[in-house]
Amino acid sequence: MISVIIPHLNQPEALASGLEALNAQQGVSLPYEIIVVDNGSHQLPTEICSRYGKVVLLVQPVPGPGPARNLGAASAKGDILAFIDADCIAAPGWLAAMEQHFNEAPDDTLIGGDVRILQREPGRPTMLEAYESVFAFRMKKYIEEKGFTGGGNLAVRSWVFRKVGDFLGINIAEDTEWGLRASAMGYRVRYEPRMIVHHPARRNFPELAAKWDRHIAHDLGEIRQSVNWRPRWILRALAVLVSPLAEVPRIAASDRLQGLRARCLAMVGVIRIRLYRGITMLTAALGDVDARTAARWNRP
Repeated sequence: MISVIIPHLNQPEALASGLEALNAQQGVSLPYEIIVVDNGSHQLPTEICSRYGKVVLLVQPVPGPGPARNLGAASAKGDILAFIDADCIAAPGWLAAMEQHFNEAPDDTLIGGDVRILQREPGRPTMLEAYESVFAFRMKKYIEEKGFTGGGNLAVRSWVFRKVGDFLGINIAEDTEWGLRASAMGYRVRYEPRMIVHHPARRNFPELAAKWDRHIAHDLGEIRQSVNWRPRWILRALAVLVSPLAEVPRIAASDRLQGLRARCLAMVGVIRIRLYRGITMLTAALGDVDARTAARWNRP
């Protein structure tokens, strides 16, 4: 059995679309259940979840996707735990690809798949859609070079999850930490390109900036534990500021963009976000450190 675990927070329309896609999965022979774990929404998605017989709704008041996923895993009945985010749309063969991988490679215990950007108007991406099509969710790179994958498209045998332990809380990049911890214990993550989910781009620049605020806060908290952290942090910030030029070949060669317009939009996006990141990092180095991770998650 496969247990699909979905942390949810104030995304009822996205959750409805995601559950519809999961309910319409093709080619999977194993039975599967869907566990939605609400993480403090203004209104529980009870009506949405009740449309589907496979869906169980749980409530986790502790903020953060990690605690939500942990509760789902603790309640799961499946031999395989499949993690997906509430705003992701699973491709029709998502579960079948997962099942097939584990059947073909019985020694594999942990797999991550491909995350692609969902375009509202296919073929005419917005700036953010073009940018994130190239630079967001580079799961193959994360898996093969760094040994972790994102929690929005992750499958793990349930006994391995219990061995590795729970995801950590909100003040850390919990899926990255969990993946690195699993790798350190000898459970190597494998990339499965057939296991595809589609993720919407951020709706506006402040949403993308908020994502980088969280990453910057995580990275800053880590580097400040070492001596002489400030000069290294400043150098990193300066490298971010000058980095857009190095991205021209990647944008030009990307198979996830079609046409000159989309590639130009992606370039505008990378320039804008790298400027934001670099300036924010320099501001933090000068002492204006704002660890906003928990506060920005879902509570004022």
